[in-house]
Amino acid sequence: MNKRAKKDRQLDEFETKDLGEDIEASGLKPRLLKHKSQATSIVLPLDLIAKLRKKAAKRHIGYQTMLKIIVAEHLEDY
Repeated sequence: MNKRAKKDRQLDEFETKDLGEDIEASGLKPRLLKHKSQATSIVLPLDLIAKLRKKAAKRHIGYQTMLKIIVAEHLEDY
């Protein structure tokens, strides 16, 4: 079997396999599910939201996720 065929077979298997049991057996939890969350609300200027949306779109994530990343990375700076 050539390298490409092997890669295609592995990709097909990955896309069809339920990885839930493998993740549970590893004893690790996905990073985003590790911490409990609480909904909150914040009023932001429209231009700030527009900037968040633009930067988040470049990373293919939502603007709220982008805001969480920024807060998590820079909270200790204050």
